[in-house]
Amino acid sequence: MLSFNADMLKAYFICGTQDLKPEQDLVEVVQTALRAGITAYQFRDKGKGSTLTPETRVAVAKRLKDLCQLANVPFIVDDDVDLAKQVHADGIHVGQSDEGVEAVITELGDQAFIGLSCSNEAEITAANAIDGIAYYGSGPVFPTGSKADADPVIGLDGLQHLVALATRPVVGIGGITVDQLSAVIKTGAAGSSVISMIAGSDDIAGTVKAMLNA
Repeated sequence: MLSFNADMLKAYFICGTQDLKPEQDLVEVVQTALRAGITAYQFRDKGKGSTLTPETRVAVAKRLKDLCQLANVPFIVDDDVDLAKQVHADGIHVGQSDEGVEAVITELGDQAFIGLSCSNEAEITAANAIDGIAYYGSGPVFPTGSKADADPVIGLDGLQHLVALATRPVVGIGGITVDQLSAVIKTGAAGSSVISMIAGSDDIAGTVKAMLNA
C-alpha cells in the first residue's frame, strides 16, 4: 500500500466506463494517463452508462491496480469497501451519502487511506473532528455534467473558504478545465481532480502536463 501524501492530489484522475466514448477503452485511457504523469487514479465505475458487470468490474479493477502499482501511483476505489479489499487498493474515496466514513475507517483504516467528499462548511467542520481521513474532495468548483447528483456549485471563493477551514489537504473537483487549473491551485488546494478533462482530451499528455505545471 502506498502511504498518502498531499502531492498525490496534484493531478488526480477519476474515470470509469461511463465516462468514455464507445470507441474508448478504460484500461488504455488510464494507461495513457499514467504514462503522462497523473499522480492519483480513482476507479469510479457506476451508473447506467457503465459497461461493466460485477464480475468484469473486479477483473478490470485488478488490471488497473496493477498498472498503477507499476507507475507508483495510488489506486483509489470509489465507495466500495469490498472491492477495495479485493484488489488491495491504496485508497478509498467516500461521499457524504455513501457508507459512513467512520465505518469505512473502522473497516479499512489500516489497509488504505481514506478521502471524503466535503462540499460545505458544516461537512468540513464535522470531518475535521474525525481521525483517520487523509484528504477532502471539495466542489463542484464549476458546473459539471459528469455527476448527476452533484452538489451546488461552490466556485473558487467557496473552494478557498473550505481550504481555509480544512485541517487536511483539499483537492478541488467539478467542471475544472485546463484554463482554470492555476486558479484552483491559488485557492490553496493541493490539486485538481478531473474526469472529462482527461478522458475527453485529444492530448492527454498535454493535459496532464498542464495539471502538473499549474
